[in-house]
Amino acid sequence: MSNNQLKYAKLFPVMLCFFAMGFVDLVGIASNYVKADLNLSDSQANIFPSLVFFWFLIFSVPTGILMNRIGRKKTVLLSLIVTFVSLLLPIFGDSYGLMLCSFSLLGIGNALMQTSLNPLLSNIISGDKLASSLTFGQFVKAIASFLAPYIAMWGATCTIPQFGLGWRVLFPIYMIIAILAILWLSATPIEEEKPDKASGFVDCLKLLGNPFIILCFLGIMCHVGIDVGTNTTAPKILMERLGMTLDEASFATSLYFIFRTIGCFSGSIILQKISSKLFFIISVICMLVAMVLLFVSDAQYVIYTAIALIGFGNSNVFSIVFSQALLSLPEKKNEISGLMIMGLFGGTVFPLLMGFASDAMGQDGAVGVMTVGVVYLLFYTLKIKH
Repeated sequence: MSNNQLKYAKLFPVMLCFFAMGFVDLVGIASNYVKADLNLSDSQANIFPSLVFFWFLIFSVPTGILMNRIGRKKTVLLSLIVTFVSLLLPIFGDSYGLMLCSFSLLGIGNALMQTSLNPLLSNIISGDKLASSLTFGQFVKAIASFLAPYIAMWGATCTIPQFGLGWRVLFPIYMIIAILAILWLSATPIEEEKPDKASGFVDCLKLLGNPFIILCFLGIMCHVGIDVGTNTTAPKILMERLGMTLDEASFATSLYFIFRTIGCFSGSIILQKISSKLFFIISVICMLVAMVLLFVSDAQYVIYTAIALIGFGNSNVFSIVFSQALLSLPEKKNEISGLMIMGLFGGTVFPLLMGFASDAMGQDGAVGVMTVGVVYLLFYTLKIKH
């Protein structure tokens, strides 16, 4: 087997892990079904996506330290095992406590995976091909993201064999894929370079004293908040304004992920032609237009257009903000990487605020909270250096 064939043979199990990374996005549609099953308020239901992203605050930096001790591959395998357990629990029911445990473990597993899987890929693909491989990984992740609402809907409407689980058939299907990923990656030899010096909480938190770094950190929080917020709120808007059932409205979540995927691919091409700053401005304007459309119109095609614009606009925000942070202090890459992953904690803050706002004002309140995030990103464009 040639070197290239050997390289690509190692790439397949890693890409299956990227698919497993996308399991975290099932929390949006799943929280809506749990809300309906248990008759919860928006603020109660939005605790689920908030819980998932809370663990990024706790586990991102310790995962970097863990990788230095046991290696990247073993850390990814650990993340898959935690993910497997999280997907196993809902098979036994969807009580509030059980789903809280399931989504907590899903968040912990994803925090471990987000921190360790990208560096693991760099052990297989290096140099100028790494960026395109990471983009392809995000595409594979997005497939899992936009399939989740369809699988849940098919299970809920009994159009696929669901063994009495209803929409929860989504969990065993993804659990089987997680088992395959564990077995395949375990059997794949991947050589890793010697670990970098571990960064700790103190090293990371000190960097928040740098004005530009804290702007980037808040930018990541807003990006993830808008991402999780749209994932969770888009079906609720259609149900509230157009009287759709949850099964009918779940297409909105898939539409968001489809356009986020399109944005990832087109962004990798567009960024070779224009500056990051100009493309960031275009992306944020797409989201701002979307927020205005959601406020002023209840027409179905307008709502779908707005969701698509948010998906496209938000697709490259993370990569641009992340790269801006790294470029600003290249000698502190370890600490900055840990800190930016901690910024995914925005996925906890936004759904909680949106839940309270929508309980008080309907889904316009949730859209208002996301609009604050978009306005911040518009301000951030003024600070982009490259």
